[in-house]
Amino acid sequence: MPPNANTPTRVRSRITGRRYASVADAADYLACEHKLIRKMIAGGLVTGHRLPGSRLIRVDLDELDAAIVASTRQAGGAA
Repeated sequence: MPPNANTPTRVRSRITGRRYASVADAADYLACEHKLIRKMIAGGLVTGHRLPGSRLIRVDLDELDAAIVASTRQAGGAA
């Protein structure tokens, strides 16, 4: 699927096919503050992947989607 104005800039892993995005792009993806993404990483809901030799942290958008669905179901909302 080609990126559009509503799709964050992301990196797709050639090996795993996963969608990785920066913390800021992940926050834009969920329409929330970057602090929430960092809290989700710190709380173990999603994994923050640090690029080798860099301070950049990437978040797997598929894992982020799954965490949101799981927390919605746990809270009793419709998924």
